[in-house]
Amino acid sequence: MTVENPSAAIEAILFSNGDSVEVSRIAAALEISEKKVDDCVSELINDYTAQNRGITIIKLDSSYQMVSCKQYAPQIRTVMDLRRNTPLSQAALEVLAVVAYNQPVTKAFVEQVRGVDCSGVIGSLTAKGLVEEKGRLELPGRPLLYGTTEHFLRCFSISSLEELPALPEDDNSDDGDSQENSEQLSFSDENQDSALPD
Repeated sequence: MTVENPSAAIEAILFSNGDSVEVSRIAAALEISEKKVDDCVSELINDYTAQNRGITIIKLDSSYQMVSCKQYAPQIRTVMDLRRNTPLSQAALEVLAVVAYNQPVTKAFVEQVRGVDCSGVIGSLTAKGLVEEKGRLELPGRPLLYGTTEHFLRCFSISSLEELPALPEDDNSDDGDSQENSEQLSFSDENQDSALPD
């Protein structure tokens, strides 16, 4: 059933859902094109910015999510009694860079690049929701494949993996690449603050 005000309907859908909603699902629910959904969301974002609102909408791959503006994160954390997350270690950033640029990858591949056991780090990244299982490799033992999550995009303030910094052209060593990539992946609590759902 079509609606007279699709922008308001999209706003209601995103607010009610809390999590991200795929563009295709919104378009199907409102019986409009996906381009129309994108246009309506752009209008909403512009309205929020013009009115200096405390909320905005972010795009995560092919989904949208309504979130609070990161400048109000301290006040939100106080009211909700939320603790700031522990920043990622250098080892975690290196593993995350290897996964992000080469996904889907096995734990063995990550360990080959870094030269050390990564079981604990991958487990920690999985617990934080930055990495998830993406299936199994069709080889003996069927090792698990890992890739980044939608939460990864949210925390690094990017809409898709295509926005990751370009890989360095000079790749003399895989380990050097992973370390440089980890430095380019600038994770911070401030980035995550913008992902607080409305």
